[in-house]
Amino acid sequence: MSSDSRPLHVFLVVGEESGDQLGARLMEALIRRTGGSVRFSGLGGSRMQALGLAPLFPLHDIAVMGIGPVLARLPTLVRRVYATVTAALAADPDVMVIIDSPDFTHQVAKRVRKERGAIPIVGYVSPSVWAWRPGRARKMAVYVDHLLAILPFEPEIHARLGGPTTTYVGHPLIDRPDLLLGTDGERQPLATADPPTLLVLPGSRHSEVSRLLEVFGETVGRLAAKGVRFECVIPAVPHLQETITAGSASWAVRPTIVSGEAAKFAAFRRAHAALAASGTVTLELALAGVPMVVAYRLDALFRIVKRIVLATGQPQVSSMVLPNIILGRNVIPEHLDADVTADGLAAAVAPLLADTAERARQVEALGDLWTRMALPGGRSPGDAAADVVLATARRVPGR
Repeated sequence: MSSDSRPLHVFLVVGEESGDQLGARLMEALIRRTGGSVRFSGLGGSRMQALGLAPLFPLHDIAVMGIGPVLARLPTLVRRVYATVTAALAADPDVMVIIDSPDFTHQVAKRVRKERGAIPIVGYVSPSVWAWRPGRARKMAVYVDHLLAILPFEPEIHARLGGPTTTYVGHPLIDRPDLLLGTDGERQPLATADPPTLLVLPGSRHSEVSRLLEVFGETVGRLAAKGVRFECVIPAVPHLQETITAGSASWAVRPTIVSGEAAKFAAFRRAHAALAASGTVTLELALAGVPMVVAYRLDALFRIVKRIVLATGQPQVSSMVLPNIILGRNVIPEHLDADVTADGLAAAVAPLLADTAERARQVEALGDLWTRMALPGGRSPGDAAADVVLATARRVPGR
């Protein structure tokens, strides 16, 4: 940034609601760090708008996931990419920050870098190069000056793969221990729970629920048939609540279905075990101290694409479960594709609802997660991210 008194200008590019949350916390930290001498432009959601960002267009225009939905919206996505690039070049900011949603945000960054290489670019949230397409790391180094990682193992993987300079700035979940852990005594000890609570989490997208809800229901039935006693709770995202309610109506143990973030985390704080789809929810459960079994089924098209892509580079980790990767050992059982069967899942879940060695191993291991994910000095993820953004903006000569 130049030595004049003008505010720091940060151009932000977000592609979906999860990025809007990260972007808002980053904006709040930048406002604190600069004493308010900062202005924002670009693309964001309602939280970022509340902090002064006037978005280029509605976020729902580009918030699509999965190969099918992306292809269906491709013309709109392409137009929005170029509109965002044009706005970034016209703004000529001190720094541009792209946040998550790599199918959109990285397309913007590549084109801005090609047209005006002097604009420093910070990436916030690494694509999962550790799971597949590891070659993306080296390609990213061409157009991202600094990458902000939310998982502690990612800096080492990017260094190994030739990716951009990467700093772990903390996962947003570590900012919310009260939400995940609650007060002492909120979770009844397993020995006195009558009955214990099993969470069932079939996913937050319709495609996940369509592939997992039925087999999860069969698993609940197998457990009940074995004489395992438990209360079943399904935290459902609001737009899938009706689908999940209908799909679970005939389960052997009728689930209690809760909706919304507050109800979800309240259920986490009282749960004794979980059966969950792979994803961020496994990290939420782990930080809440809930032992779990994880399952995932890929859709047919994605399975074909992933098989082709994996032929060019092997995964950098030995698990699909985030807590396992962070802990460096596979303490949480995981079932993928053909291994997702009711018999197999029930056999893995049952020991977690009793006082067993399997349960004790998970509980002990999950207790290490908070330490492994903490930032030095108790800093918040927003402040850590803001410090890197400021350093990246200021180190460019003549700006």
